[in-house]
Amino acid sequence: MEMHYKSPLELETRLSRRLLDVFIRIGLVSVLAVLCYRIFSPFISLMAWALILAVTLFPAHQALSRRMKGRSNLAATLLVLSGIVLIAWPSALLMSSLADSVHDLVGKVQGSTLQVPAPPPSVAEWPVVGKKVHAFWTQAHDDLPAVVQRFQPKLGELAKTALGMVASIAGTALTFLVSFIIAGVIMAYGQSGARRTQAILDRIVGIGQGERFARLGTATIRAVALGVVGVAAIQALVIGLVLMVAGVPFAGALAGIVLVFGVAQVPVILVSLPAMAYIWSTGDHGTVAAVVYTVLLLLGGMLDNVLKPLLLGRGVDTPMPVVLLGALGGLAGSGILGMFVGATLLALGYQIFMWWVDTDPATAPVEGELPVADSLVTQGK
Repeated sequence: MEMHYKSPLELETRLSRRLLDVFIRIGLVSVLAVLCYRIFSPFISLMAWALILAVTLFPAHQALSRRMKGRSNLAATLLVLSGIVLIAWPSALLMSSLADSVHDLVGKVQGSTLQVPAPPPSVAEWPVVGKKVHAFWTQAHDDLPAVVQRFQPKLGELAKTALGMVASIAGTALTFLVSFIIAGVIMAYGQSGARRTQAILDRIVGIGQGERFARLGTATIRAVALGVVGVAAIQALVIGLVLMVAGVPFAGALAGIVLVFGVAQVPVILVSLPAMAYIWSTGDHGTVAAVVYTVLLLLGGMLDNVLKPLLLGRGVDTPMPVVLLGALGGLAGSGILGMFVGATLLALGYQIFMWWVDTDPATAPVEGELPVADSLVTQGK
């Protein structure tokens, strides 16, 4: 139906009013979005990790729910309790051990009670820096208070940073526990949540594309959370608990190094081998105990060779540098929890970008036909 206006001025007035109305709506929506973000921003990492856990554990939840005759709430509760006992609680123990080690180290340095062992003579033979390291190490062994006094300003800043890290570790441990509970709630309502998510994706990426987009995201999350970060986390937990039971100093810190090495695909023998040497050299353990701890550390170091074939082959292939950058960036920005979230989200962003590259709007598939990128996720259904 054509509309007739009495004059160009009337047309201009109507258009200006409509344009003003659009700008006001955009402004109100923007203000609402900013306010919602400011309110929700403290919980972004927590909710992101809970959602990753829920997506990763949802197939197990569905299998358990079928065994319980469709009681999804009870299945979610059992999964949450199992996750807390097997993953969250040991993680909290290792984080607590790390916090205690840092706190004790700072206290000994500030109280001048820290004992530094004498350096081995072989240190002086290191190329380039050997003599300087040996001299500094010898001075710290002979007169540590003088060394502390010389570096007092820098050590003061490091002490504040370390104590702040101890406080953040306690918050991270609590976050791990809460994230499992939230993941259980998400899994209990997983079917309806999946439908709403697909509807939202349909509005964002186009009608008929939401299901493919959701499958791609789900496959990526499960592949990275299980096959890369999951394997590294399990290996770090096993080795860290063995080190803590064996009484190796800084067991929590060493477990964190194992976690980073696992994500970076670096052999964890670089951590477990010095730990074995410490167990045998200190003389604090009997022969039987030392053998047991050595065997456990060797088995923990080879655990990834068993888990990777079972978990890494599921879902999409993401370049390892992408996962590593996401883990390190998340660790720098949001601590230990950010390491898991960063690795998963950056891998997801990479796969979404590649999905967009492989999907040509001019040759978009018709309903029921899969685009090229979906061939990557068929095994992750």
